Formats: sequence, C-alpha cells, structure tokens
Amino acid sequence: MTSRFGRLSWLWLSALVFVLDQATKFYFEGALTLYQQIEVIPDYFSWTLAYNTGAAFSFLAGASVWQRWLFALIAIVVSAVLVIWLKRLKPEETWLAAALALVLGGALGNLVDRVLLGHVVDFILLHWQHRWYFPAFNIADTAITLGAILLALDMFRSNKSGEVAHD
Repeated sequence: MTSRFGRLSWLWLSALVFVLDQATKFYFEGALTLYQQIEVIPDYFSWTLAYNTGAAFSFLAGASVWQRWLFALIAIVVSAVLVIWLKRLKPEETWLAAALALVLGGALGNLVDRVLLGHVVDFILLHWQHRWYFPAFNIADTAITLGAILLALDMFRSNKSGEVAHD
C-alpha cells in the first residue's frame, strides 16, 4: 500500500537542484560577459556565458517568441505530472523517486529562466582542443540528464510491474 504522500519527501532533491541551478546562473551572469570563456581544464572544459532561447541543444532557438511560452507550458505540465507520479510511488521505488526529483528540479530551474528572462542561462562548456564543442549547458540540464539516465536504469531493474525475479 502506498503512503498518503508517496515519495514526495524526495522534493528536497528537487529544491536542492533548483537552488544550485539558480545560484550558479546568477553567479556566472555577474562574473562573465556573453560568450566570454574561462578555461578550467585547458582543451576540455570552460566556463562561458550563453543564452538559449530554444530547447535542448538550442532546438527552435531561431523561432519567434512563441517557443518561449510553448516550452514553459511543457515544463509546467511535465512538472505537475512528476509531482503526481512522486506522490503515487511505493516506498521501495527509491531510484525512480530520485530520478523524478532530479528531472523536476531541472525542469523548474529552466522554467524560471524561460519565464523571467526569456532564455535559459548556460555556463558549462565541454570541448576538445577547441575543435569540437558540446552545446553549453547548466546545472538544471545536468540534473535532467542524470534523472533520465536513472529512469532508464530503473526500467531495467527486476521486480517491476509484477515481474517475477529469476535466481
């Protein structure tokens, strides 16, 4: 039987992701100018300030203002679904709870940027000897990615949906 609050206790992780995300974005917006790079690990990792008006990897960044509100609406709907899902989880579904909490915290971090600023603030840049660059990202994106990986791993665990574990 599921407790009344399911795994909502994992919202602490969502809050932590959100606070870290917003604090780091605030810091880097004050510390760097747009597209300025500070190499942390030469040839591999830099801090940089970039704005993303699109979705992941700047998808639809060149579209007019409608995509800002579309992505905000999607983030609100997904966040509501994640909270409901957390509430319905069983006590033993710890991995799933952590995954959902990470995705929720990241979604809310990027949602606030999108609504208040009109873009998402990115500041982490991975590259290889200045020849290959991964799109800039932030703590929220990292949490969403880690959450998605945990979700995928959780799907492969046994004892799900009445499956019988084989020894």
